[in-house]
Amino acid sequence: MSYDTIIKGGRWFDGAGSTSAVRHLGISDGRVAAVSAVPLDENGCAEVVDAAGKWVLPGMIDIHTHYDIEVLQTPSLGESVRHGITTVFLGSCSLSTVHVGATDAGDLFGRVEAIPRRHVIGTVGETKTWSSAGEYVAALEALPLGPNVAAFLGHSDVRAAEMGLERATRKDVRPTAAELAAMEAKLTEALDAGFVGMSAQQLLFDKLDGETCRSRTLPSTYAKARERRRLNAILRRRRRVLQAGPDITSPRSVGAMTLSSLGIFRKPLKTSLLSAADIKASPFLIHILGPIARLLNRFGGDFRWQHLPVPFEVYADGIDLVIFEEFGSGAAALHLSDQVERNALMQDETYRRRFRKDYDAKFGLRVWHRDFFDAEIVGCPDDTVIGKTFGQVGVDRGGLHAVDAFLDLVVEHGTKLRWRTTISNHRPEYLEKLGSDPGVQLGFSDAGAHLRNMAFYNFGLRFLRRVHRAEAAGRPFMSLERAVHRLTGELADWYGLDAGHLRTGDRADLVVVDPAHLDESLDAYAESPVAQFDNMPRMVNRNDDAVSAVFIGGRYVFGNGTAAPVLGTRRTGKFLRSGQR
Repeated sequence: MSYDTIIKGGRWFDGAGSTSAVRHLGISDGRVAAVSAVPLDENGCAEVVDAAGKWVLPGMIDIHTHYDIEVLQTPSLGESVRHGITTVFLGSCSLSTVHVGATDAGDLFGRVEAIPRRHVIGTVGETKTWSSAGEYVAALEALPLGPNVAAFLGHSDVRAAEMGLERATRKDVRPTAAELAAMEAKLTEALDAGFVGMSAQQLLFDKLDGETCRSRTLPSTYAKARERRRLNAILRRRRRVLQAGPDITSPRSVGAMTLSSLGIFRKPLKTSLLSAADIKASPFLIHILGPIARLLNRFGGDFRWQHLPVPFEVYADGIDLVIFEEFGSGAAALHLSDQVERNALMQDETYRRRFRKDYDAKFGLRVWHRDFFDAEIVGCPDDTVIGKTFGQVGVDRGGLHAVDAFLDLVVEHGTKLRWRTTISNHRPEYLEKLGSDPGVQLGFSDAGAHLRNMAFYNFGLRFLRRVHRAEAAGRPFMSLERAVHRLTGELADWYGLDAGHLRTGDRADLVVVDPAHLDESLDAYAESPVAQFDNMPRMVNRNDDAVSAVFIGGRYVFGNGTAAPVLGTRRTGKFLRSGQR
């Protein structure tokens, strides 16, 4: 038999958790045609990859991205592909571009996901030709997709489209019977088109951009229980997924979203909630996340937490960071888009007292630890403060409160002040615990969003490094086969997608990894301009020696830091429909 490609002599992982072994893979017509313990005949084969000493595993799956805007003009999505991601999910956090127009899309995505609003409006306005989920899928498949794409329908998207953004974000307005029926019809149509489910949101520090509804929370947060139940009922019947973010400050919100997964006297609702993390500000949460999932699943639920399996380190330019949205004084500053007005507010002593009060509050669930002694300055026109924390700057300036030191520097230097902190996942032992918990799914990279704030495009490689190093140190917490399964086949099977496996007959989406280069380069800071957003420098990952080759649909698309000519010019990925294996 003649093959299009042979990958020979690598340590092969099938994505199902089976024992790995040195094998030779033959690829034909975009599928795995042979997995052989003996070398394959290379006669007539145009491409032979020597994988000796390397790992050959299924392409990894990123279940939580915000590539909804980027994919429309740069469908190669090379920042993920270069790290072995061959399938990405769109439509997370109740946000999608299936139904809303350009301006509403800008208001939905701009501030919440830190994607420049004018570019969102421009991209959607220039490219949108669809008016339904089916037409949206067709539009995606007409693009030269790099990776495979799966999608959620965003609840905020469909709610704003039916009710209008202004009515959809008012507490005193509920959808009419006709509007609710139209939402149900749009969700049903999306599931018919192959969407994996619907995403919803109850988190209250996700704020709208623009002028009309600026600083209101996302439309999904205004939905009442009846609306959510009716939409969830459709997902139950179809065995599709609800991806959602509860309001972590509200036990009622968390309880409602977790308990909705239960299948007592009804079908269970497949539920994936944001998120499982070892949060610095609320360290006790780590001890209850796993038991919650186990309890729900024991009593008939089908529940998973989403988890980023790396330290959650964020960067910020001045005060432009979503964590400030979670308390009143921070949100008040971000509400002001005019820099002069914002600076005037931050110089006001009454405002500063309010900020200090919010900062010093000790009780209540929160995401940010609110500790400026744990926030390092990495860039500033005043080089005397670089390498210091804001707390230390306050000490150096005569015992100034850390909040005042921060605000003084922001007013003086604006976005030229760059700093970083780690919000969660800072303790290795708990990363190992979450990484091996069956009630936790690995993902939540937010790829394509927060372009100046964080870069987790290579989260899968960093997870494999942790497992590999623990094994080499003689203290394994998980086998490599299980680790690969968690990043690939486990996710594909739960969401019902034709992906994540590398057996005879499976799609030839795969990555060749060099374990010798799963090193500190995976943690290095890097930036790269985004041409689509006027060359805005975004945070990225660069560990080019770790990934020797990436194949999507049987085609070589990336390797050793260089994209193949086919990536982004010819379609290698496809829209993956849930339930079609």
